[in-house]
Amino acid sequence: MHFKNISIYSLALLFTLSSCSGKKEEEKTVYENTKFTKNNENSVHLTEKQIQSVGITTTSIQNRNMEKLVRLNGKAEIAPSHISSVSSIMGGHIKSINVINGSHFNKGQVLAVVEDPQFIQLQQDYLVTKAQLEAARLNFNRQKDLNTSKASSDKTMQTAQADYSTLNATLRGLEEKLRIIGINAKGLHTGNIRSKINIYAPFSGFVSKILVNNGQYINPADTLFELINPTGLLLELKIFENDVNDVKVGQEILVYNNQNPDVKSSARIVSVVPSIENGGSATAIAKLSSGNSEFVKGMYINAEVNISSRYTQGLPNEAVVSFENKNYVFEDLGKSNYKMIPVVIGISDDQFTEIVKADAVKDKKIVQKGAYSLLMMLKNKAE
Repeated sequence: MHFKNISIYSLALLFTLSSCSGKKEEEKTVYENTKFTKNNENSVHLTEKQIQSVGITTTSIQNRNMEKLVRLNGKAEIAPSHISSVSSIMGGHIKSINVINGSHFNKGQVLAVVEDPQFIQLQQDYLVTKAQLEAARLNFNRQKDLNTSKASSDKTMQTAQADYSTLNATLRGLEEKLRIIGINAKGLHTGNIRSKINIYAPFSGFVSKILVNNGQYINPADTLFELINPTGLLLELKIFENDVNDVKVGQEILVYNNQNPDVKSSARIVSVVPSIENGGSATAIAKLSSGNSEFVKGMYINAEVNISSRYTQGLPNEAVVSFENKNYVFEDLGKSNYKMIPVVIGISDDQFTEIVKADAVKDKKIVQKGAYSLLMMLKNKAE
């Protein structure tokens, strides 16, 4: 009998609390820290005042042609084949340096002057050998004539021929050495022997590094300058894992830097590295369609890739909200009630987002303006 009285009292108390809870439910806002039950954890009820504050508008699923716009970012780099280290063929002292870091130069421009006595010796050896070769030529011709009339032995003629051939090979070797260090052997004579040689630019470009100074002695293996040929500028772009299959070699893209985001240049994807890095991205290499002095080595750049358009179903971008790596829309149920529905999205452009398997939201009123506010209210209500 004692337990029966307790049970009747408990039921009466429960009924009383339920009645009070029902009266207070209308006064609560979604901002209260109240745990959801399974029935209402994806639903939000707004007061008239809240609806006016949020400015709720609705839309519905729409058919349209859409292009996926993939945004990439990365840095401008120079292809290794277009970065040159310049050295002197022969050692010597740096007499002068005619460029500074970052300066532009033209092909054939003198970058530096190197001085050393060995340059004099090389020119002297060439002129001496040239004179000896002429004497050897005359002697060889004379011995041939004498040998024809048997006035000279075959051995003497052969020795003269060997001397001539040896000196001729030596002269050609010295001539090539002079050519390599920038001295024209054909125009060399005793009156224009010089102790200095010029270091010429092999192409037009920019100076990246200067590794020597005036008066320094350099060896043939020492690098004097690092030069950049801007025609080898490449764009190293990061592709997010979700977009890897959409970016292909040969695609045309638009690139721009953060300083001038409104000025976009065309480029083309020339390579895609077939691997995903630890950060969840792959690398694409692009090349500018034409030269642009605004892009320099090391500069951060952005790119846009338009994927082929297709006819599909979608919603305005602001109608789709994301939370914890999932996507949702809100259905207007009427009477100020809104329900959150999970969706799978596809491609997106500046205005619309594709909804995959759109039958789940077909013929439903979907919240457009205010969807994000509803998400925040629902999140706060669940805490």
